[in-house]
This record gives sequence, structure tokens and C-alpha cells, in this order.
Amino acid sequence: MSYNSNTSYDDHDHGEKIPNASGTTPGGIIDDAGDVYETSDARRQLGLTSAIFLIFNRMIGTGIFATPSAIFSLSGSVGLALFIWVAGMLIAVAGMLVYLEFGTGLPRNGGEKNYLEFVYRKPRFLVTGFYTGYVVLLGWAGSNSVVFGEYILHAAQVEVTRWNQRGVGLACITAAFLIHGLSVKWGLRLQNFLGTIKLLILLLIIFAGFAALGGALKIEKPHNFDNAFAGTTGSAYGVVTALYNVIWSYIGYSNANYAMSEMKNPVRTLKIAAPTAIAIVGVLYMLANIAYFAAVPKEEIASSGRILAASFFRNVFGPSAERALSVFVALSAFGNVLSVIFSQGRLVQELGREGILPFSSLWASNKPFNAPFMGLFEHWLVSVIIMLAPPPGDAYNFILNVISYPLSIVNIFVSAGLVWLYLHREQYNWHPPTRATLPVTIFFLLSNIYLAVAPYVPPDTPDQNVYESLPYWLHCVVGLAIIAAGGVYWVIWAQVLPRVRGYRLEKHVVRGEDGWTRNRFVHVKRQ
Repeated sequence: MSYNSNTSYDDHDHGEKIPNASGTTPGGIIDDAGDVYETSDARRQLGLTSAIFLIFNRMIGTGIFATPSAIFSLSGSVGLALFIWVAGMLIAVAGMLVYLEFGTGLPRNGGEKNYLEFVYRKPRFLVTGFYTGYVVLLGWAGSNSVVFGEYILHAAQVEVTRWNQRGVGLACITAAFLIHGLSVKWGLRLQNFLGTIKLLILLLIIFAGFAALGGALKIEKPHNFDNAFAGTTGSAYGVVTALYNVIWSYIGYSNANYAMSEMKNPVRTLKIAAPTAIAIVGVLYMLANIAYFAAVPKEEIASSGRILAASFFRNVFGPSAERALSVFVALSAFGNVLSVIFSQGRLVQELGREGILPFSSLWASNKPFNAPFMGLFEHWLVSVIIMLAPPPGDAYNFILNVISYPLSIVNIFVSAGLVWLYLHREQYNWHPPTRATLPVTIFFLLSNIYLAVAPYVPPDTPDQNVYESLPYWLHCVVGLAIIAAGGVYWVIWAQVLPRVRGYRLEKHVVRGEDGWTRNRFVHVKRQ
């Protein structure tokens, strides 16, 4: 299992103490770093279908209904746009294989936290400190909650303003938080239901696209596939940004890895769920793009922005279909919010179980509804602040961009860690049931280096800047600073305070009332 190495010093837990794995500990699952991890079979409610939809819902939010317009504009031609979508799919498949190997080798809640801890063991707790800044300070669920508000208001034919959009978004994320916080089972059922709706919406778009290719349109047939590479851009910034957008449309292939302690037969489930989900999404994405190009003229695609799918529905089904589509896209956004807060809440809980957070017993708890209520609450709170605090314009767009950038940094260290394991397999006793292979892992590593470097490529013209007045690279620097903030936390509690106050941190493993083990750090006076 994974390398447990974290710290909290203000934690008072009354659970059963389990001796550590160094010779004074019987029982439990002992990983290669000598740590015990136990869980309760009663918590394993996540079956194969739910695992597939957990990934599916995270990957498909609102991107496929909006981003193809920007990607076409940046690439300049239908042919290059489709080629970029294929390239993004290959990178996503490589990422899925890397996470599949780690997930089946270390099958427990926590995802990247476990993988980083397993590989980067020294200095003790440092990598977990960095990861804590990434998890605790970023509100992933906020962006699609706001998009949910925009589309609901559009469907209701209400003018969208800053506060009514964010107010509906607040209701969206609060509903998702309460559903998952009060009942894991019903949260999963709703997630699966919304995932099915997304699948049906995309199938409707795809089959309507086939009909459009045959001429079933309310407008003149656009003939976008004639001379498909005409207009291809020579802009390096355009191609870089287009590929960047496609790759982010695939983010979510690792979502089931965060809840493996809650899976039935986790290794088998992940081995089936991850490839199945990404194969379905990849095919749907490609066919949906072909459908858009079959029904919407190039000029309209380039100018449609976030309402490309609305243009498609209007051209195929008539103007009245636009409002119905807005409801469908809103439901898709809600399904994404449910999926995001489900996994991110469990990351907060797992950091609590590892003992790294102040008041760790609070964040680690499954009380009062046998669900990670407080972990979900922390992510809800950060997301709400991100939604409501910044003003419209640059400040708001900046916050949303800051959320996404650090993931590429995390994935660089995850993939580099797997390369290191391939080169030191016996040292780590690394023999998982699935293998990504070294070439695939290196390809994923290079793709994430690209994702980390690409945003620093200057735009060709000022109008290509994502901000009106801020530097185009600012969100990248601040994203790195957020990760670094976790390192500062590590310096204080793992280095400075123990030396100043004359103690060392000693980890104890305790078993809570829910049957799960977690860490508790105590101060031992130096002799």
C-alpha cells in the first residue's frame, strides 16, 4: 500500500491505538514503507458502473459543448482541429495508464497523494506538504457551478448578471455538497443518472450530425470537410493553446483513483472502469466534433464562443431547441460538480487520515452520516469563496485559471515518480498488477512538461491574451506559489517548531470507530 508520512500536532483522538508496523504492530495492510492501513468493508459501496460514471462525469462537464469553437479558431482549419483532438486523446490515454498502474499498485483513497508519498520519501513529509497546498487551497467545483448558473438562467430567459449567475451557482454546489455529505449511496445514484443524461445528449448530437451530413439541416449544408486543412494557422501560440484546451477537456481520467478504498474489488474495478470510461469519452468527443462541423458553418463556429452547441441545435432542430439544450448543458455541469466535489472531499479526508492537517480527526471523520462530510465541506467552502469573492473580468478569470494549472505540476512528479520506479523496481518492491510501460510514462511526462511550459509562450498579438490587463503568465506563477505554500507549512511544522521547542514528531496509527485507521502525530521530548 502507500507510504503514509504526514503530520498533525493538535489532534486528540480517542480511537484504538495500533502499534506501528516496525515490529510492534500486528494486523492491517503494511506497505513497503512500513505503514499500516485498514479500512472497513462496509464502506465499499462503489461498484463498476459508479466507478465508470465517476470518471465519465468528471471528464465531461461543459467543455465539449463550448471549447471546440476556440480550438477551431486557434487552429484555423477543420483538419488541424480534429488532429489536435486526437493528440489530446492520446495524451489522456497515456495519463490513464499511468494512474491505472499506480491505482492498482496502491489501491486506497487519496490518488496522487499516495503515489507521491510512495516515491518521494525524503525529506520526510515534504511532498505531502506540497500536495496539501494544492488540495486545500483550490476550489475545483466552483467553475462549473457558475456555468450551471449561466445556462439555467439562459434556459429561463432571464438576463444573466454577476450575482444571479453566482447565486444559482451557489445553489448548485451546495446541493452537490449536501447530497454527497448526507448519503453516499444516493449521491452515486444521482451521479450515475446525470452521467446517463450526458451520454444521451452526446449521442443525440452525434446522430443529428450524421443526419446533417446527409443534408437534414435548417440551413444550407456548410461543406466544412471539403479541403479540410484550408486556413490552417501558422501561429505557434494558437496551436499550443488549442492543444492545451483539448488536454484539459480530458482531465478526469484519474477521478476513480481517489475513492479506491470505497470500491468493491478495487483493483479489478479500476482495471475495467478507467479504460472503459476514457474509450467512451474519446469516441464521443471525436464524433461530436465531426457533428459540429457537419452542421455549423466555419464562420459561425469561430464566432459562437461558449454557445457552439446551441448553434448546432438551432441549425439542426430549429430555434426552439436552444432552450432545451441550455437545460441539458446545465445538467451536464451539475454532474461534473457532483463528481468533482465527491473526489476532492475525499482528498481532504485522506489528508486528515494521514495526520497532516490541524484538527485531523475532524477532517478524517465519517460522522455524522457515514460520509466524509467535513472533507466535502472544506472543498465547498473554498469553492464558494472563489465563486463569490472576485469581481467579474480579469480577477475572476484569473482565479479560474489558477485552479487548473497546478495539476500539470503534480502530474510531472507523478509520471517522473513512475519512471523512477521502473528504474528502481526491486528497491521499492514495485510489482503492480498492471503496467503503463516506460515509453508511455515518458510520453505522459513530456506532455505534462508541455502543459506546464506552454502557458508561458507569449501570445502573437495582445488580443490573444486571456486577460485584459494582467500578464498572461500570472496564473501560472500564482499556481506554483500555492503549491509552494504547502512547502512553507512543512518547514514550519516539521522543521522549525520541533527544533525551536525541542521535540520530535512520532507517528501513531489509530483505528477509529468507523473501522478505518489513520495517523496521529505526537510530540516526543528530545533527550
